[in-house]
Amino acid sequence: MARFTPLEQRIDEWAHRQLDRRSSPDQSRARGWAIEFTVFVLKQAWACVFGGALLALLVLTRLGYPESLALARNDFLVLAAVAIQLLMVVFKLETLRELRVIVLFHVVGTVMEVFKTDVGSWVYEGDGFLHIFGVPLYSGFMYAAVGSYMVRVFRLFELRFDRYPRRWITAILALLIYVNFFSHHFIVDARWFLFAAVAVIYWRTVMHVRVSRARFRMPVLVSFVLVALFIWIAENVATWSNAWVYPNQSDGWELVSIAKLGSWLLLMIVSVVLVTWVEKPQPPEVARLAPDE
Repeated sequence: MARFTPLEQRIDEWAHRQLDRRSSPDQSRARGWAIEFTVFVLKQAWACVFGGALLALLVLTRLGYPESLALARNDFLVLAAVAIQLLMVVFKLETLRELRVIVLFHVVGTVMEVFKTDVGSWVYEGDGFLHIFGVPLYSGFMYAAVGSYMVRVFRLFELRFDRYPRRWITAILALLIYVNFFSHHFIVDARWFLFAAVAVIYWRTVMHVRVSRARFRMPVLVSFVLVALFIWIAENVATWSNAWVYPNQSDGWELVSIAKLGSWLLLMIVSVVLVTWVEKPQPPEVARLAPDE
């Protein structure tokens, strides 16, 4: 049984009420798919609420943050991110269990940010006091946004898995990936070996997703690529908003290299492994594959 928040429960109950209304078979089929699609969009939007709010703040402050304010933009973003997180917990839009995972993402991401900016992979511009080794603390919230999305979709869509690999194997893989983000600056970059390892380990794994009543199946590797693509799009918005700047963007913004998809794909594995150590992957139940069955 999904541990829905009150708002999520209302969405689910609304979908079931709509699906229970009688209509002709053809209308029922079309209407069922329309309801399932609507619920899918609503749940995805709800899973992205923290990241979406943070991205909106980046864009709005990029378009018009008053330079006359004593509070620097970077510090405002840190305080705003903390406020959003607190409000989500206070109003029970996020569970304390999810918050623990998100804090872990924040720590893991901030450590990487400190190292990456030190070696010149990217830079943060602007003044402020809420920094650690030159990295504004809002940077960790961007990783936390990925973590927030991951734990929420796990719960909202009641994810189940066929032939999920042993968690100790995925933990070793995630550790190697995380280490490579640092070590490739000094020794050979092992990302192609890691891509191959991801493919081998997750090749047989199939993800089962419950939207409202219907359950759908998808190879988990496909879901990794789709989420990495979504993050890459968000990254382009964030860099346009001057959240951080890559070396090739120092003279003006340009599209983030599509090669970054590989980095986000590997980061996705780290994210998934962290979440699955809190939410143990479960095998699928007997599930219906169409909303009108």
